[in-house]
Amino acid sequence: MLRAARWLPLIVLVGLAAVLADAWTAMGHRAVGARLARMERSPQWKDGHFVNPQPLHNDNRGAMTAMFHASPDSSPRQAIPAPPIDPARFATAPASGLRVTWLGHANVLLEIDGTRVLTDPVWSERASPLTWVGPQRWYRPQIALAALPPIDAVVISHDHYDHLDMRTIVAMKDWPTTTFVVPLGIGAHLAYWGVPESRIVELDWWDRTRVGALEIVCAPARHAAGRNMLFDRDAKLWASYAFIGARHRVFFSGDTGLQPAMRDIGARLGPFDMTMIEVGQYNRAWPDWHIGPEQALIAHGMLRGKVMLPMHWGLFKLAPHGWTEPIERAVAAGAAAGATIVTPMPGESLEPEPPPAVTRWWPQLPWSTAAETPIKSTQVD
Repeated sequence: MLRAARWLPLIVLVGLAAVLADAWTAMGHRAVGARLARMERSPQWKDGHFVNPQPLHNDNRGAMTAMFHASPDSSPRQAIPAPPIDPARFATAPASGLRVTWLGHANVLLEIDGTRVLTDPVWSERASPLTWVGPQRWYRPQIALAALPPIDAVVISHDHYDHLDMRTIVAMKDWPTTTFVVPLGIGAHLAYWGVPESRIVELDWWDRTRVGALEIVCAPARHAAGRNMLFDRDAKLWASYAFIGARHRVFFSGDTGLQPAMRDIGARLGPFDMTMIEVGQYNRAWPDWHIGPEQALIAHGMLRGKVMLPMHWGLFKLAPHGWTEPIERAVAAGAAAGATIVTPMPGESLEPEPPPAVTRWWPQLPWSTAAETPIKSTQVD
């Protein structure tokens, strides 16, 4: 027994080394050289990392408590309707010039005035650096990457694992006509995974680039970044985006808390025919990291949006609330505000002109009355 105990530390170290080796490549790469020098010139860079104009409030004790009081419906108990997508759907351009296909979470195929954009694509089974542990998707991808129509731009909001998936990027890296648009620093991850530098465009807040006829503007967000929180916390930038076509304008929030900059985005880049704003994965212990349903509607107004697509829900369990709670609250808040919301099923395509009626395709589940108090971000005046 004593002899076996002597080997225990070595066994633990070998196990940890095996886990690290499995995750190492997916953790990405640090920025160096000219890339790092450009990051250091950013107004968002301070004391060796990127910062928010308004700090993020965290109640660590409250977050731990919430983990032990998760809703019994925080994951679906039955299959979510997510039928396969027929690739022939994309052979015909949208009649209005604007079509969105929500693929779950923050993954959206946006067709806008002749340009195709894919936001925060995650095709892996888990939002994790490891293949065997971490948040697991609730349904399989409805279309294979190889079956997608030609994608002009893959746009990444930040480098958290539920938004930047190494295995998906590696599968896309040889797409010959695709431009990868990312915030400052994230190009280091993509180049490490094999994406040619010539097809990576890194932007700071308010920077612009063109992909074909589409103008893409990198805009502020209130969030954080990091693939390994011990060594690279906020070492890369996070962002939202505005997509400006010949006829239409669309906003994509990425991950964000409510922020005063949304008024500036609306004034400078709006009005938007559609806003795609996160509504899920929130908790009162970290109110500034994710905006929550009611504040998403406030942001929609600040952005001067016409139609809102609630996103960042319906694929992964990343918070203790019931899995349908974000969309139920968003629909209720939209009705109270007189706003127009669309609620496509995963994989469903829609054109917001005119917007289809709200369809409650998800099961009607109870949600905690304690959670009905809206999340309220700090310091947004």
